[in-house]
Amino acid sequence: MNFTGNLMRSSSKTFFLTRMFNLRCLSSVSSPLTGIRVVDLSRVLAGPFCSMLLGDLGAEVIKIERPGTGDETRHWGPPFINGESCYFLSVNRNKKSLAVNLKHPKGIEVVKKEGDPCKVGVAMTDLSTGLYAKGAILAALLHRTQTGEGQRIDTNLLSTQVSLLTHLATNYLMDGREAKRRGTQHESIVPYQAFKTSDGYLIIGAGNDKSFQILCKRICLSELAEDPEFKSNAQRVRNRETLLPILSKRLSEKTTSDWMDVLEGCGFPYGPINTIGQVFDDPQVKHNNLVQEIVHPTIGTIKVPGHAVQYSNISTQESYPPPLLGEHTADILINLLGYTQSQVEGLHKDTAIALP
Repeated sequence: MNFTGNLMRSSSKTFFLTRMFNLRCLSSVSSPLTGIRVVDLSRVLAGPFCSMLLGDLGAEVIKIERPGTGDETRHWGPPFINGESCYFLSVNRNKKSLAVNLKHPKGIEVVKKEGDPCKVGVAMTDLSTGLYAKGAILAALLHRTQTGEGQRIDTNLLSTQVSLLTHLATNYLMDGREAKRRGTQHESIVPYQAFKTSDGYLIIGAGNDKSFQILCKRICLSELAEDPEFKSNAQRVRNRETLLPILSKRLSEKTTSDWMDVLEGCGFPYGPINTIGQVFDDPQVKHNNLVQEIVHPTIGTIKVPGHAVQYSNISTQESYPPPLLGEHTADILINLLGYTQSQVEGLHKDTAIALP
């Protein structure tokens, strides 16, 4: 299952994102991708997630969809809000929708007009692959500005999954060690896991010996830090079956909130396991503006998770809602591709395109 793409120089300077990717571009103006046009023929999750991130950075994203049905995720629910799938809404902001029949010769002509897309692979449904693709596209654009040369981008679900094995992969490659099921525990660090409190769970990641000493002092088990069996991380990993029950018993004696207060400023990662509601009530989530409110033409105001990265001079907060199926078909054909109104009506009558 390949996720591939071409970043090519062309007089048409259009960027094609096909069912996986096929791309051509304009130069940046204000927002980093202003002037970049992405023709997105991807569907479901990975490709649409990638093109949404490009749209967040100012690219003009034209989403190609099948007349009548559109992207499959328009139908993935419940939940639906006024007929719109929350799944679809989550990964399709900042796009225009062009409903065109790719099995109709005239529909193919619409998609091919100011240059041909490259036929590549099948769709992916993995967000990490979308993130890899986004980074690769931006790197290729930068390379093009420096050298004038395009890039062929090729990534796939298998490669993404293997690369994300990180230390577990290296454990095997260098030591022949197979990964084992350990729940929330870490293969190579102890303590680094979720612990049950009196009213929930708390993640603690004491990743080095100093952090372990601080943890023991904060939770009033200083003697553990001096125990020869637990002095180093290697010893703690070796003796985890002895150490973890002691820590678990102590941490079960207070609430998650109590332990959060105890560990404040400790210098190593810790935090509660939250419900979704608690996530969006978190002060840091609010501070980071991670909820975007966008006005949708049929639903009204929708709330979706926002862009994860903040920039000093770039805004990712001004978003267009996920498009209705074929909402921009006529506009794109007339104002971008030069069709007349009568030609658009003819294509619609001929079932080559769909109009809302």
